[in-house]
Amino acid sequence: MIALNRGAWIFVIVLAAITVIVPILNLALPETSPLHVPSYLVGLFGKYLSFALLALSVDLIWGFCGILSLGHGAFFALGGYAMGMYLMRQIGDRGVYGNPELPDFMVFLNWQELPWYWLGFDNFFFAMAMVMLVPGALAFIFGWFAFRSRVSGVYLSIITQAMTFALMLAFFRNDMGFGGNNGLTDFKELLGFDLRSQSTRAGLFVASGLALLGGFILCRVIVMSKFGKILVGIRDAESRTRFLGYRVEHYKLFIFTLSAMMAGVAGALYVPQVGIINPGEFAPANSIEIVVWVALGGRGTLYGAAMGAVFVNLAKSYLTAAFPEIWLFALGGLFIAVTLFLPKGIVGGIASGFKFLPSRFMFRFMGRSRT
Repeated sequence: MIALNRGAWIFVIVLAAITVIVPILNLALPETSPLHVPSYLVGLFGKYLSFALLALSVDLIWGFCGILSLGHGAFFALGGYAMGMYLMRQIGDRGVYGNPELPDFMVFLNWQELPWYWLGFDNFFFAMAMVMLVPGALAFIFGWFAFRSRVSGVYLSIITQAMTFALMLAFFRNDMGFGGNNGLTDFKELLGFDLRSQSTRAGLFVASGLALLGGFILCRVIVMSKFGKILVGIRDAESRTRFLGYRVEHYKLFIFTLSAMMAGVAGALYVPQVGIINPGEFAPANSIEIVVWVALGGRGTLYGAAMGAVFVNLAKSYLTAAFPEIWLFALGGLFIAVTLFLPKGIVGGIASGFKFLPSRFMFRFMGRSRT
């Protein structure tokens, strides 16, 4: 039996209900019904669920092991590119140039044959394996050198962001074979199902909900186990944990690799719902924004991180349309406010009933100390 606190139970129940109810309201009710959920909202909500899974992967390493990664946007993008390569192979001769083997951008660039690293991506199961293995392999290699060298703290954050920036520059190049600046787009179908159809969008939404639920349960099992207790020990007192005989670098390497694989799955769910993947997903600002989601929702709570991702992206969708010029200022102000007044995030503030807000404001900004 998985040990879940009240907040975790509420999250699981609400997520399960949303995963079931939203597709029903989309498929079973006519468009004239006031309860009908339009297909574009189903796709938008599915994107939010994939972001929630991404935030969950960051909270697993930051909230419970103290590893602040500013490179998880890269793992997310790599999983997205693996899915995008599969979807491009499914286009076949329905592309603009009618080439059954080469994607349109390769024909345009006068490529004569498919690169070796594209081979096998016409098979769904191979592509899904690459969704997890490519980000996992990169995280393993990166973590092997970083954690064995005992790189941590701000230095680890800097080099993870440097890795993300290097990948972004590489994927912008046309000769890399990933579509260059335009990326991969114009997808047609997934497993024979039209990506533009209403039922396919609903199916992708359900898949995103189930992936988030599965990821949450997996993370919960890990953090509640003896392994999870050691992770918390590493977060709070790494030197003491190492002195007790634990191979700290091995624990860090495992959880970092698992987190990267979860981020890759989130990217794979994201791509068919938005219809494009390009090098912009590697942007360092994206990785920083993921950390903001986790901090706002509640670091070290799992469900708080997922809720933070949904909350911020809901606000982003509204503000970028209604007030595009103030969106970045609003996000920055929200992050500063939560850092100052809700150090445990929104979930932590709700749990405490926001009782400490007035006193924190008074003592912080009036220069008085508590007695």
